[in-house]
Amino acid sequence: MAPGFAHPFPNTNVLLSRFVDSPQRVEASNDNGCLESSDRLLHAALRHFAEHGLGAAREARVQAEKAFFVGDRNAYDWWLAICRTLDRRIASQLDCEFDEKVAPAS
Repeated sequence: MAPGFAHPFPNTNVLLSRFVDSPQRVEASNDNGCLESSDRLLHAALRHFAEHGLGAAREARVQAEKAFFVGDRNAYDWWLAICRTLDRRIASQLDCEFDEKVAPAS
């Protein structure tokens, strides 16, 4: 650079240093958590889909409802997770319906 001329971007180092010198480790935004449990769930959802076809999410919902009314929370969570893997809309409807049934009346 010639003497007597100002650098065209004097604050470049300051702007980049916030990102380059950051001591924090940043995880990938598509990190799905524990791979073993998510792989197990995905495998179960795919097997369920292979068995029931396009109605698999509805069947998973039926299984989740049965588990809910029997009082088996672990089975309910499992079937809800399978339902959510196959169809988020159906799973969120089910979750909302049962939240209303479980919530205390005010």
